[in-house]
Amino acid sequence: MDSDRSRRLFPRSFPDRSRSRSESPVDMESLSNGSATSATTATTTTTTTTNTTNPPSATAPVPQPSKLAHLTESLKLEHQLLRVPFEHYKKTIRANHRAVEKEVSAVISGVSDAVDSDVSKDDAVHRLTSLVSRLQGLKRKLEEGSRVENLQAQRCRARLDHLESADAENLSDWNNTRLKRILVDYMLRMSYYDTALKLAESSNLLDLVDIDVFQEAKKVIDALQNKEVAPALAWCADNKSRLKKSKSKFEFQLRLQEFIELVRAGNDLRAITYARKYLAPWGATHMEELQKVIATLAFRSTTDCARYKVLFEPKQWDFLVDQFKQEFCKLYGMTLEPLLTIYLQAGLSALKTPYCYEDDCTKEDPLSQDSFRKLALPLPYSKQHHSKLVCYITKELMDTENPPQVLPNGHVYSTKALEEMSKKNNGKITCPRTGLVCEYSELVKAYIS
Repeated sequence: MDSDRSRRLFPRSFPDRSRSRSESPVDMESLSNGSATSATTATTTTTTTTNTTNPPSATAPVPQPSKLAHLTESLKLEHQLLRVPFEHYKKTIRANHRAVEKEVSAVISGVSDAVDSDVSKDDAVHRLTSLVSRLQGLKRKLEEGSRVENLQAQRCRARLDHLESADAENLSDWNNTRLKRILVDYMLRMSYYDTALKLAESSNLLDLVDIDVFQEAKKVIDALQNKEVAPALAWCADNKSRLKKSKSKFEFQLRLQEFIELVRAGNDLRAITYARKYLAPWGATHMEELQKVIATLAFRSTTDCARYKVLFEPKQWDFLVDQFKQEFCKLYGMTLEPLLTIYLQAGLSALKTPYCYEDDCTKEDPLSQDSFRKLALPLPYSKQHHSKLVCYITKELMDTENPPQVLPNGHVYSTKALEEMSKKNNGKITCPRTGLVCEYSELVKAYIS
Protein backbone atom coordinates (compact mmCIF):
# COMPACT_ATOMS: atom_id res chain seq x y z
CA MET A 1 0.00 0.00 0.00
CA ASP A 2 1.41 3.42 0.92
CA SER A 3 5.15 3.94 1.12
CA ASP A 4 4.73 5.96 4.32
CA ARG A 5 2.48 3.47 6.07
CA SER A 6 3.14 3.31 9.79
CA ARG A 7 1.10 2.14 12.73
CA ARG A 8 -2.58 2.89 12.65
CA LEU A 9 -3.26 6.49 13.47
CA PHE A 10 -6.70 6.29 15.08
CA PRO A 11 -8.83 3.12 16.47
CA ARG A 12 -13.19 11.30 13.04
CA SER A 13 -21.80 25.90 12.88
CA PHE A 14 -21.55 28.40 11.53
CA PRO A 15 -24.91 29.82 10.56
CA ASP A 16 -24.73 31.15 7.03
CA ARG A 17 -26.83 34.26 6.68
CA SER A 18 -25.57 35.24 3.22
CA ARG A 19 -28.40 33.33 1.49
CA SER A 20 -32.09 33.65 2.05
CA ARG A 21 -33.88 30.73 3.58
CA SER A 22 -36.05 30.28 0.53
CA GLU A 23 -33.09 29.10 -1.56
CA SER A 24 -33.00 25.69 0.14
CA PRO A 25 -35.72 23.51 1.67
CA VAL A 26 -33.46 22.97 4.68
CA ASP A 27 -32.85 25.83 7.12
CA MET A 28 -29.28 25.43 8.35
CA GLU A 29 -29.97 27.38 11.52
CA SER A 30 -32.66 24.91 12.49
CA LEU A 31 -30.21 22.04 12.12
CA SER A 32 -27.64 23.46 14.49
CA ASN A 33 -29.86 22.80 17.49
CA GLY A 34 -30.99 19.40 16.23
CA SER A 35 -34.54 20.39 15.33
CA ALA A 36 -36.04 19.44 12.01
CA THR A 37 -39.47 20.89 12.75
CA SER A 38 -38.75 24.43 11.58
CA ALA A 39 -37.25 23.17 8.32
CA THR A 40 -40.32 21.06 7.54
CA THR A 41 -42.66 23.88 8.56
CA ALA A 42 -40.85 26.32 6.28
CA THR A 43 -41.29 23.96 3.36
CA THR A 44 -44.98 23.43 4.11
CA THR A 45 -45.58 27.18 4.32
CA THR A 46 -43.92 27.76 0.97
CA THR A 47 -46.03 25.04 -0.63
CA THR A 48 -49.25 26.47 0.75
CA THR A 49 -48.47 29.92 -0.58
CA THR A 50 -47.72 28.55 -4.02
CA ASN A 51 -50.96 26.60 -4.18
CA THR A 52 -52.92 29.71 -3.21
CA THR A 53 -51.51 31.96 -5.91
CA ASN A 54 -51.23 29.49 -8.75
CA PRO A 55 -53.42 26.82 -10.28
CA PRO A 56 -52.61 23.24 -9.26
CA SER A 57 -51.18 22.44 -12.67
CA ALA A 58 -48.52 25.16 -12.29
CA THR A 59 -47.38 24.19 -8.82
CA ALA A 60 -43.62 23.46 -8.64
CA PRO A 61 -42.68 19.94 -7.51
CA VAL A 62 -42.08 19.78 -3.79
CA PRO A 63 -39.56 17.27 -2.34
CA GLN A 64 -41.06 14.30 -0.57
CA PRO A 65 -41.37 14.98 3.18
CA SER A 66 -39.67 11.68 3.99
CA LYS A 67 -36.64 12.65 1.90
CA LEU A 68 -36.49 16.04 3.58
CA ALA A 69 -36.68 14.50 7.03
CA HIS A 70 -33.97 12.00 6.08
CA LEU A 71 -31.75 14.83 4.86
CA THR A 72 -32.33 16.80 8.05
CA GLU A 73 -31.34 13.83 10.19
CA SER A 74 -28.25 13.23 8.03
CA LEU A 75 -27.01 16.78 8.49
CA LYS A 76 -27.08 16.34 12.26
CA LEU A 77 -24.19 13.90 11.90
CA GLU A 78 -21.90 16.47 10.27
CA HIS A 79 -20.63 18.07 13.48
CA GLN A 80 -17.04 16.98 12.87
CA LEU A 81 -17.03 18.33 9.31
CA LEU A 82 -17.36 21.89 10.66
CA ARG A 83 -15.71 21.56 14.05
CA VAL A 84 -12.28 20.36 12.87
CA PRO A 85 -11.44 23.21 10.43
CA PHE A 86 -12.87 25.76 12.87
CA GLU A 87 -10.66 24.50 15.70
CA HIS A 88 -7.66 24.49 13.35
CA TYR A 89 -8.51 28.06 12.32
CA LYS A 90 -8.68 29.21 15.95
CA LYS A 91 -5.39 27.49 16.74
CA THR A 92 -3.65 29.30 13.87
CA ILE A 93 -5.03 32.65 14.99
CA ARG A 94 -3.80 32.06 18.55
CA ALA A 95 -0.34 31.04 17.34
CA ASN A 96 -0.03 34.12 15.13
CA HIS A 97 -1.20 36.33 17.98
CA ARG A 98 1.42 34.89 20.35
CA ALA A 99 4.17 35.37 17.75
CA VAL A 100 3.21 39.02 17.22
CA GLU A 101 3.09 39.73 20.95
CA LYS A 102 6.50 38.16 21.46
CA GLU A 103 8.18 40.06 18.62
CA VAL A 104 6.57 43.43 19.44
CA SER A 105 7.49 43.07 23.11
CA ALA A 106 11.11 42.34 22.15
CA VAL A 107 11.25 45.35 19.82
CA ILE A 108 9.79 47.71 22.43
CA SER A 109 12.24 46.40 25.01
CA GLY A 110 15.11 46.94 22.57
CA VAL A 111 14.06 50.53 21.89
CA SER A 112 13.78 51.25 25.62
CA ASP A 113 17.27 49.87 26.24
CA ALA A 114 18.68 51.98 23.41
CA VAL A 115 17.08 55.15 24.80
CA ASP A 116 18.10 54.57 28.42
CA SER A 117 21.69 53.49 27.77
CA ASP A 118 24.50 55.91 26.99
CA VAL A 119 25.94 54.49 23.76
CA SER A 120 27.87 55.89 20.85
CA LYS A 121 26.20 56.96 17.63
CA ASP A 122 27.50 53.94 15.71
CA ASP A 123 26.28 51.62 18.43
CA ALA A 124 22.83 53.22 18.40
CA VAL A 125 22.61 52.92 14.60
CA HIS A 126 23.58 49.25 14.86
CA ARG A 127 20.82 48.59 17.44
CA LEU A 128 18.20 50.41 15.41
CA THR A 129 19.24 48.51 12.29
CA SER A 130 18.82 45.26 14.21
CA LEU A 131 15.35 46.32 15.36
CA VAL A 132 14.31 47.26 11.82
CA SER A 133 15.49 43.87 10.58
CA ARG A 134 13.47 42.20 13.30
CA LEU A 135 10.38 44.17 12.37
CA GLN A 136 10.82 43.19 8.73
CA GLY A 137 10.96 39.55 9.83
CA LEU A 138 7.77 40.11 11.82
CA LYS A 139 6.10 41.55 8.72
CA ARG A 140 6.97 38.43 6.72
CA LYS A 141 5.58 36.23 9.50
CA LEU A 142 2.38 38.24 9.58
CA GLU A 143 1.96 37.93 5.80
CA GLU A 144 2.48 34.17 5.95
CA GLY A 145 0.14 33.87 8.92
CA SER A 146 -2.51 35.91 7.13
CA ARG A 147 -2.22 33.66 4.07
CA VAL A 148 -2.69 30.52 6.19
CA GLU A 149 -5.65 32.06 8.03
CA ASN A 150 -7.32 32.97 4.73
CA LEU A 151 -6.88 29.42 3.43
CA GLN A 152 -8.42 27.96 6.56
CA ALA A 153 -11.28 30.45 6.47
CA GLN A 154 -11.94 29.44 2.85
CA ARG A 155 -12.02 25.82 3.96
CA CYS A 156 -14.66 26.60 6.59
CA ARG A 157 -16.63 28.52 3.95
CA ALA A 158 -16.39 25.61 1.49
CA ARG A 159 -17.77 23.18 4.07
CA LEU A 160 -20.64 25.47 4.91
CA ASP A 161 -21.46 25.77 1.22
CA HIS A 162 -21.24 21.99 0.88
CA LEU A 163 -23.75 21.45 3.69
CA GLU A 164 -26.06 24.13 2.34
CA SER A 165 -25.98 22.57 -1.13
CA ALA A 166 -27.66 19.44 0.21
CA ASP A 167 -31.31 19.12 -0.75
CA ALA A 168 -33.74 16.34 -1.50
CA GLU A 169 -33.19 16.61 -5.25
CA ASN A 170 -29.42 15.97 -5.28
CA LEU A 171 -29.34 13.73 -2.21
CA SER A 172 -27.80 10.83 -4.13
CA ASP A 173 -24.80 12.88 -5.33
CA TRP A 174 -24.39 14.49 -1.93
CA ASN A 175 -24.36 11.10 -0.21
CA ASN A 176 -21.77 9.86 -2.70
CA THR A 177 -19.52 12.77 -1.73
CA ARG A 178 -20.11 11.99 1.93
CA LEU A 179 -19.08 8.36 1.38
CA LYS A 180 -15.80 9.49 -0.19
CA ARG A 181 -15.17 11.83 2.73
CA ILE A 182 -15.73 8.97 5.16
CA LEU A 183 -13.34 6.75 3.22
CA VAL A 184 -10.66 9.46 3.24
CA ASP A 185 -11.12 9.84 6.99
CA TYR A 186 -10.72 6.09 7.47
CA MET A 187 -7.56 5.96 5.33
CA LEU A 188 -6.00 8.84 7.25
CA ARG A 189 -6.70 7.18 10.59
CA MET A 190 -5.24 3.91 9.32
CA SER A 191 -2.10 5.78 8.06
CA TYR A 192 -2.80 5.33 4.32
CA TYR A 193 -1.86 8.96 3.68
CA ASP A 194 -0.88 8.68 0.00
CA THR A 195 -4.06 6.80 -0.92
CA ALA A 196 -6.20 9.25 1.03
CA LEU A 197 -4.57 12.20 -0.73
CA LYS A 198 -5.09 10.66 -4.18
CA LEU A 199 -8.77 9.95 -3.50
CA ALA A 200 -9.30 13.50 -2.19
CA GLU A 201 -7.57 15.05 -5.19
CA SER A 202 -9.34 12.91 -7.78
CA SER A 203 -12.73 13.64 -6.19
CA ASN A 204 -12.03 17.35 -5.60
CA LEU A 205 -12.48 16.95 -1.84
CA LEU A 206 -9.37 18.69 -0.49
CA ASP A 207 -11.43 21.40 1.21
CA LEU A 208 -13.77 18.81 2.75
CA VAL A 209 -11.18 16.53 4.38
CA ASP A 210 -8.55 17.09 7.09
CA ILE A 211 -5.35 15.77 5.57
CA ASP A 212 -3.12 18.53 7.00
CA VAL A 213 -4.54 18.00 10.49
CA PHE A 214 -3.77 14.27 10.42
CA GLN A 215 -0.30 14.99 9.04
CA GLU A 216 0.33 17.09 12.15
CA ALA A 217 -0.64 14.13 14.33
CA LYS A 218 1.49 11.74 12.27
CA LYS A 219 4.69 13.61 13.17
CA VAL A 220 4.06 13.19 16.88
CA ILE A 221 2.99 9.56 16.60
CA ASP A 222 6.00 8.59 14.50
CA ALA A 223 8.27 10.21 17.09
CA LEU A 224 6.62 8.37 19.99
CA GLN A 225 6.94 5.09 18.14
CA ASN A 226 10.66 5.87 17.82
CA LYS A 227 10.79 6.53 21.59
CA GLU A 228 11.19 10.29 21.23
CA VAL A 229 9.10 12.67 23.33
CA ALA A 230 10.39 16.06 22.09
CA PRO A 231 7.74 16.53 19.31
CA ALA A 232 4.97 15.48 21.72
CA LEU A 233 6.18 17.93 24.37
CA ALA A 234 6.32 20.69 21.75
CA TRP A 235 2.73 19.86 20.79
CA CYS A 236 1.73 20.09 24.46
CA ALA A 237 3.40 23.50 24.73
CA ASP A 238 1.52 24.76 21.64
CA ASN A 239 -1.79 23.63 23.12
CA LYS A 240 -1.02 24.20 26.80
CA SER A 241 -4.08 26.30 27.63
CA ARG A 242 -6.50 23.90 25.92
CA LEU A 243 -4.96 20.83 27.58
CA LYS A 244 -5.02 22.53 30.98
CA LYS A 245 -8.66 23.42 30.52
CA SER A 246 -9.55 19.80 29.77
CA LYS A 247 -7.44 18.64 32.78
CA SER A 248 -5.21 16.53 30.54
CA LYS A 249 -2.30 14.66 32.11
CA PHE A 250 -0.65 13.77 28.81
CA GLU A 251 2.34 16.06 29.40
CA PHE A 252 2.83 14.54 32.85
CA GLN A 253 2.85 11.04 31.34
CA LEU A 254 5.46 12.17 28.81
CA ARG A 255 7.64 13.56 31.59
CA LEU A 256 7.31 10.32 33.55
CA GLN A 257 8.41 8.29 30.54
CA GLU A 258 11.40 10.56 29.98
CA PHE A 259 12.37 10.07 33.63
CA ILE A 260 12.04 6.28 33.25
CA GLU A 261 14.36 6.35 30.23
CA LEU A 262 17.00 8.22 32.25
CA VAL A 263 16.75 5.59 35.00
CA ARG A 264 16.95 2.82 32.40
CA ALA A 265 20.19 4.36 31.06
CA GLY A 266 21.66 4.56 34.58
CA ASN A 267 21.77 8.40 34.67
CA ASP A 268 20.55 8.71 38.25
CA LEU A 269 21.83 12.24 38.88
CA ARG A 270 20.27 13.52 35.67
CA ALA A 271 17.06 11.71 36.55
CA ILE A 272 16.91 13.38 39.98
CA THR A 273 17.60 16.82 38.48
CA TYR A 274 14.96 16.18 35.83
CA ALA A 275 12.41 15.14 38.47
CA ARG A 276 13.02 18.29 40.51
CA LYS A 277 12.55 20.51 37.48
CA TYR A 278 9.72 18.85 35.54
CA LEU A 279 7.95 16.36 37.84
CA ALA A 280 7.84 18.21 41.16
CA PRO A 281 5.23 20.78 39.91
CA TRP A 282 2.82 17.88 39.32
CA GLY A 283 3.15 16.54 42.86
CA ALA A 284 0.12 18.36 44.22
CA THR A 285 -2.27 16.56 41.86
CA HIS A 286 -0.48 13.30 40.96
CA MET A 287 1.54 12.42 44.04
CA GLU A 288 0.77 8.67 44.00
CA GLU A 289 1.96 8.18 40.41
CA LEU A 290 4.96 10.39 41.06
CA GLN A 291 6.04 8.36 44.09
CA LYS A 292 5.70 5.13 42.16
CA VAL A 293 7.95 6.36 39.34
CA ILE A 294 10.55 7.90 41.66
CA ALA A 295 10.86 4.51 43.39
CA THR A 296 12.37 3.10 40.19
CA LEU A 297 15.65 4.75 41.25
CA ALA A 298 15.89 2.00 43.86
CA PHE A 299 14.34 -0.91 41.96
CA ARG A 300 16.07 -0.37 38.57
CA SER A 301 14.97 -1.69 35.17
CA THR A 302 16.07 -5.24 35.99
CA THR A 303 13.65 -5.60 38.90
CA ASP A 304 11.35 -8.58 39.15
CA CYS A 305 8.78 -6.64 41.16
CA ALA A 306 5.71 -6.50 38.91
CA ARG A 307 4.63 -3.08 40.26
CA TYR A 308 7.77 -1.41 38.90
CA LYS A 309 8.77 -3.82 36.14
CA VAL A 310 5.75 -2.79 34.07
CA LEU A 311 7.04 0.81 33.96
CA PHE A 312 10.04 -0.29 31.89
CA GLU A 313 8.10 -2.37 29.37
CA PRO A 314 7.92 -1.20 25.71
CA LYS A 315 4.11 -1.15 25.84
CA GLN A 316 4.35 2.10 27.84
CA TRP A 317 5.18 3.85 24.54
CA ASP A 318 2.09 2.30 22.96
CA PHE A 319 0.08 3.69 25.85
CA LEU A 320 1.47 7.17 25.13
CA VAL A 321 0.52 6.84 21.46
CA ASP A 322 -3.05 5.88 22.37
CA GLN A 323 -3.28 8.71 24.88
CA PHE A 324 -2.04 11.23 22.31
CA LYS A 325 -4.67 10.07 19.84
CA GLN A 326 -7.40 10.66 22.40
CA GLU A 327 -6.11 14.11 23.34
CA PHE A 328 -5.70 15.04 19.68
CA CYS A 329 -9.26 13.98 18.87
CA LYS A 330 -10.70 15.89 21.82
CA LEU A 331 -8.73 18.98 20.87
CA TYR A 332 -10.20 19.09 17.36
CA GLY A 333 -13.64 17.74 18.22
CA MET A 334 -13.12 14.47 16.31
CA THR A 335 -14.67 11.11 17.04
CA LEU A 336 -12.31 8.62 18.65
CA GLU A 337 -13.37 5.89 16.22
CA PRO A 338 -13.25 6.25 12.40
CA LEU A 339 -16.47 7.58 10.93
CA LEU A 340 -16.72 4.50 8.72
CA THR A 341 -16.76 2.24 11.77
CA ILE A 342 -19.42 4.38 13.47
CA TYR A 343 -21.71 4.38 10.44
CA LEU A 344 -21.32 0.64 9.89
CA GLN A 345 -21.98 -0.16 13.52
CA ALA A 346 -25.07 2.04 13.48
CA GLY A 347 -26.49 -0.08 10.67
CA LEU A 348 -25.35 -3.39 12.09
CA SER A 349 -26.93 -2.62 15.46
CA ALA A 350 -30.34 -2.78 13.79
CA LEU A 351 -29.57 -6.10 12.07
CA LYS A 352 -27.78 -8.01 14.80
CA THR A 353 -29.76 -10.95 16.18
CA PRO A 354 -28.74 -14.35 17.60
CA TYR A 355 -29.82 -15.90 14.29
CA CYS A 356 -27.04 -13.98 12.48
CA TYR A 357 -24.40 -16.16 14.18
CA GLU A 358 -25.96 -19.46 13.20
CA ASP A 359 -24.62 -21.59 10.36
CA ASP A 360 -27.81 -21.37 8.30
CA CYS A 361 -27.81 -17.54 8.32
CA THR A 362 -28.82 -16.25 4.89
CA LYS A 363 -25.95 -15.02 2.74
CA GLU A 364 -27.86 -11.82 1.99
CA ASP A 365 -27.49 -10.78 5.63
CA PRO A 366 -24.33 -8.64 6.06
CA LEU A 367 -23.70 -10.33 9.41
CA SER A 368 -23.17 -13.63 7.65
CA GLN A 369 -19.66 -12.32 6.85
CA ASP A 370 -16.90 -12.66 9.43
CA SER A 371 -15.63 -9.09 9.02
CA PHE A 372 -19.04 -7.64 9.85
CA ARG A 373 -19.54 -10.10 12.69
CA LYS A 374 -16.30 -8.91 14.25
CA LEU A 375 -17.34 -5.27 13.87
CA ALA A 376 -20.72 -5.99 15.48
CA LEU A 377 -19.27 -8.05 18.34
CA PRO A 378 -19.44 -5.25 20.99
CA LEU A 379 -22.93 -4.20 19.90
CA PRO A 380 -26.09 -5.36 21.70
CA TYR A 381 -28.71 -7.43 19.92
CA SER A 382 -31.49 -5.41 18.33
CA LYS A 383 -34.85 -5.59 20.02
CA GLN A 384 -37.09 -7.90 18.00
CA HIS A 385 -40.82 -8.46 18.33
CA HIS A 386 -42.29 -11.76 17.14
CA SER A 387 -44.78 -10.28 14.71
CA LYS A 388 -45.79 -11.10 11.15
CA LEU A 389 -45.50 -8.73 8.21
CA VAL A 390 -48.44 -8.84 5.82
CA CYS A 391 -48.37 -7.13 2.43
CA TYR A 392 -50.87 -4.27 2.10
CA ILE A 393 -51.52 -5.16 -1.55
CA THR A 394 -51.69 -8.95 -1.71
CA LYS A 395 -52.44 -9.61 2.00
CA GLU A 396 -49.79 -12.32 1.85
CA LEU A 397 -47.09 -12.95 4.43
CA MET A 398 -43.73 -11.27 3.79
CA ASP A 399 -40.80 -13.52 4.67
CA THR A 400 -37.43 -14.62 3.25
CA GLU A 401 -39.19 -16.18 0.26
CA ASN A 402 -41.25 -13.06 -0.40
CA PRO A 403 -39.13 -10.30 1.18
CA PRO A 404 -40.38 -6.77 1.79
CA GLN A 405 -39.28 -3.88 -0.44
CA VAL A 406 -39.10 -0.26 0.71
CA LEU A 407 -40.32 2.57 -1.54
CA PRO A 408 -38.61 6.00 -1.50
CA ASN A 409 -41.48 7.34 0.64
CA GLY A 410 -40.84 4.67 3.33
CA HIS A 411 -43.85 2.43 2.69
CA VAL A 412 -43.20 -1.32 2.51
CA TYR A 413 -44.79 -3.93 0.25
CA SER A 414 -43.94 -7.49 -0.76
CA THR A 415 -41.59 -8.28 -3.63
CA LYS A 416 -44.24 -10.41 -5.33
CA ALA A 417 -46.78 -7.55 -5.42
CA LEU A 418 -44.26 -4.99 -6.65
CA GLU A 419 -42.88 -7.28 -9.35
CA GLU A 420 -46.40 -7.84 -10.72
CA MET A 421 -47.10 -4.11 -10.62
CA SER A 422 -43.82 -3.38 -12.39
CA LYS A 423 -44.59 -5.82 -15.22
CA LYS A 424 -48.00 -4.26 -15.80
CA ASN A 425 -46.71 -0.67 -15.81
CA ASN A 426 -43.42 -0.89 -17.76
CA GLY A 427 -41.20 -0.84 -14.69
CA LYS A 428 -43.21 1.81 -12.82
CA ILE A 429 -44.36 1.40 -9.22
CA THR A 430 -47.27 3.38 -7.77
CA CYS A 431 -47.70 3.52 -4.01
CA PRO A 432 -51.37 2.62 -3.25
CA ARG A 433 -51.30 4.74 -0.08
CA THR A 434 -49.72 8.02 -1.31
CA GLY A 435 -49.80 7.77 -5.11
CA LEU A 436 -46.00 8.15 -5.38
CA VAL A 437 -44.66 6.92 -8.73
CA CYS A 438 -41.12 5.58 -8.90
CA GLU A 439 -38.93 3.14 -10.83
CA TYR A 440 -38.57 -0.45 -9.70
CA SER A 441 -34.79 0.14 -9.49
CA GLU A 442 -35.39 2.72 -6.73
CA LEU A 443 -36.73 0.09 -4.33
CA VAL A 444 -34.59 -1.01 -1.39
CA LYS A 445 -34.78 -4.51 -0.02
CA ALA A 446 -35.57 -4.84 3.70
CA TYR A 447 -34.30 -7.73 5.83
CA ILE A 448 -36.45 -9.66 8.27
CA SER A 449 -34.65 -10.84 11.40
